[in-house]
Amino acid sequence: MILFVGTAGVAMPVVFKTLMSGVGGPDVILTNALILNIALILLGWHRYKDLNTELQARRISEEKARRLAEIDDLTGCLNRRSFAERLSILLETGCTEDRSLAVVAVDLDNFKRVNDLNGHLAGDAVLRATAQRIERVLPAGGVLARIGGDEFLCVLPYHANAPDRIENLVTRMIEQVASSVKHEGSALEVTVSIGIASSIHLVGDDLGDQAAQNLMHKADIAMYHAKKQGKNRFYWFEPPMENELRFRNKLEAGIRDGIANGEFVPYYEQQIDLETEELVGFEMLARWVSPELGIVGPDIFIPIAEEIGAIGELSESLIAQSFEDAKEWDPTLTLSVNISPVQMRDPWFSQKILKLLVAHRFPPDRLDIEITETCLHENIGMVRSMITSLRNQGVHVSLDDFGTGYSSLAQLRSLPFDRLKIDRSFISELKQEENGSALVDAIISMSDGLKLPITAEGIENEAVLEVLKSMGKMKGQGYHYGRPEPADKVVERLAARGMLAGSHQNVADLAKAREIRNEKAASDKLTG
Repeated sequence: MILFVGTAGVAMPVVFKTLMSGVGGPDVILTNALILNIALILLGWHRYKDLNTELQARRISEEKARRLAEIDDLTGCLNRRSFAERLSILLETGCTEDRSLAVVAVDLDNFKRVNDLNGHLAGDAVLRATAQRIERVLPAGGVLARIGGDEFLCVLPYHANAPDRIENLVTRMIEQVASSVKHEGSALEVTVSIGIASSIHLVGDDLGDQAAQNLMHKADIAMYHAKKQGKNRFYWFEPPMENELRFRNKLEAGIRDGIANGEFVPYYEQQIDLETEELVGFEMLARWVSPELGIVGPDIFIPIAEEIGAIGELSESLIAQSFEDAKEWDPTLTLSVNISPVQMRDPWFSQKILKLLVAHRFPPDRLDIEITETCLHENIGMVRSMITSLRNQGVHVSLDDFGTGYSSLAQLRSLPFDRLKIDRSFISELKQEENGSALVDAIISMSDGLKLPITAEGIENEAVLEVLKSMGKMKGQGYHYGRPEPADKVVERLAARGMLAGSHQNVADLAKAREIRNEKAASDKLTG
C-alpha cells in the first residue's frame, strides 16, 4: 500500500496533466509499476480473505473436536472423561465441612431387550429421553454425563447433614424415567437402578489424584447392588458392598477357570416310582468342586454363570459327562437334566442337545429335559419349536417347578410336554396345611385330565411320602431317598442292586474305565 501511494503520487499528476492539455504522456515505466502494484494489492486482498476463511473453518473444526471430546453426541451430556475432570475440580473447590458432593450412577434396566426387540433407533430414543428427564430433575449446580452404553452419572452438591434431599431427588428421578417413551407408535417401558456415593465416603487411599475416579467407582458399586436387589430402586454406597463385589468378581473368574479346568461335575439324585418303590432314574444336579471354596451348590454359581454368559458351555459340559456316566447304568434308568431359561433363548439349543446325544451315543429315549415355567413367558413360539424338535428325536421333555410360574391351562394344552414336576414348595406343605394338600391334589387331577404323568420333588420324610402315595401313581425324589451323589457313589449303589449295564462288569472295572476315560478327556483337552 505504501508503494502504491508513492507510485500513484508521481504518476497520477502526469496522467491528469496529459488528459487536460493533450500534450506529452505518462512515463511508461512508472505507469507499469503502478498497474503491477494494483495487481499485487488485489492478489494480497484475495489471499487475506482466503486466510480468514481458512482460519474460521479451523476454529469451527477445533470447536467441534473439543465438543466431541467432551460431549456425548447422542444426548448432549458430558462424556466420561470430561465428567471426571469436572468432578475433580468440584471436589477441590466445592467441598467444605458443611457442603458435600453426591455422585449418582444411573443405569437403565433391561436396556438390551429394548434394542433387541425394537432396534437401535428405539434405544437411542430411550437414551435421549432419559437424559432429558434426568436433566429436568437436576437442581442448579448439578452436572449430568453419559459415560457409555446405558449408564449416566450425575454430581449433585448438598448439605452434609441433609442426605434426604438427595434421596428425594433420586426418587423423583426414578419416577420420571419410569414413564413410557413413545417411538414410532410403540410405548417403550424402562426403569432405572441407581447407586449413590458421597464425598464423605472418601477416606485415606481414596483421596488424592484419583478421588474422582474412586467416587465414581463407589457409585457404580452401589448401582450394581441396586440391580442385584431387584432393580428399579436406589442404594447409598456402603463399604461391605465393595467386599461383596470383589467376591463376586472372584466367583466370576473362578467359574470361567473352573469350566476350563473341569471343576464342575454332575451329582445325581434318585427318582423313585412311589407305587413300586423301584429306582427308575436320576436327576443330574451340578456341583462346583472348587480348589479354594470346596463344593459349591448350584444356587450360588448358576445365576452368575447365566449373567456372564457361561451357562451354555457349563451345561453342555455337564450333560456330556452325565451321558458317559449314565451309559454305565442299567438301560432302563432315565437321566433328567435341568435347562436354564437362558439356554432356551438360543435358537440352536435343540440341535446342540441332539449333537451331544449322537457324539456320546446315548439313547434319546433315556433323556428327560426339564424346563421351567419361566421359559414359557419369554418366547413361547421358540420354546414350542424346540420341544417339538427334541420330542421328534425321542427325547422326553418335562415342565419343571410347576405351579410357581403361572402357566395357563392353554399353554399346557398347546405345548407337547411329557411330564409335570410339582415344585418342592407345594410338596413341603403336605401334612402342614390343609390347603397344601388340596392344591397338590388339584394339580394331580389336572395332570390326569391332560394325561401327563407327575413327578413330586422335595420328599423329605415318610409322612409326606404316605400322603403322596394316597394321591395316585407318580414318581418322586427328595432327601428321604438320599442326598445327591457323585458318579462313583451312584455306581456303587447300582452295583449293590445289580443295576449296572452288563452283568460282567463290576465296580472296579467301571471305576477303571472311568479313570481311563477321564485321562483321555484331559489329554484331548491339552492337545485340542
